[in-house]
Amino acid sequence: MEDRFNTIAGWVLFSGIIALGLSSIFMRVFDTHRPEAMGYPVEVVGGEEGGDSGPDLGTLLAAASVENGAQQAAARCGTCHTFDQGGAQGQGPNLYATMGDTFAHVAGFGYSDALASKEGNWTWEAMDAWLLNPRQFAPGTSMGFAGLKNDEQRADILVYLNSLGSNLPLPEQKTAEEAAPEGEEGAEVAAEEADADEAAEAEATEDAAAEENEGGA
Repeated sequence: MEDRFNTIAGWVLFSGIIALGLSSIFMRVFDTHRPEAMGYPVEVVGGEEGGDSGPDLGTLLAAASVENGAQQAAARCGTCHTFDQGGAQGQGPNLYATMGDTFAHVAGFGYSDALASKEGNWTWEAMDAWLLNPRQFAPGTSMGFAGLKNDEQRADILVYLNSLGSNLPLPEQKTAEEAAPEGEEGAEVAAEEADADEAAEAEATEDAAAEENEGGA
């Protein structure tokens, strides 16, 4: 009986030694350290609305294509709208001579309250904002179109709509001198942020060195 107990105790002790050895090996092979910043890095890809704002609306419209706009409008808007003069109303109103007119100008069409109650006209800027994000332009709109983020494609559609009996003059393009102050201001802000980052990094280095010296002492 005593021999059996000693055998069992020996196996238990042996198992403990093996477990301890495996744990030590595991810690050496899969050495883990708590990261300085928790979580996973997420790469943010610059969109068309962030960073460089791109050309102004006047510049985009001056380079826009009525032909391309007709194709874009037919593909993106043709399911709900017609474009010819006197065309039938669909799920959306006929768009002939829309540019320059009031927002809810088509008599007899059932506009949503969000657009019917909105004051103003379809200027270049208003139509551009509407095509970019209808729900932001008129919160509560029943229009199902999510919006068009591509600046050039929106500009093409704008000049096409303007060619349909509206013929509004194009807005003026910004000159290099007009755009310069904004660029200089942005550069100054970037420089200030860079200086602040360098100062914070230097302070962190000094704190780490001080902690190391205290630990050594």
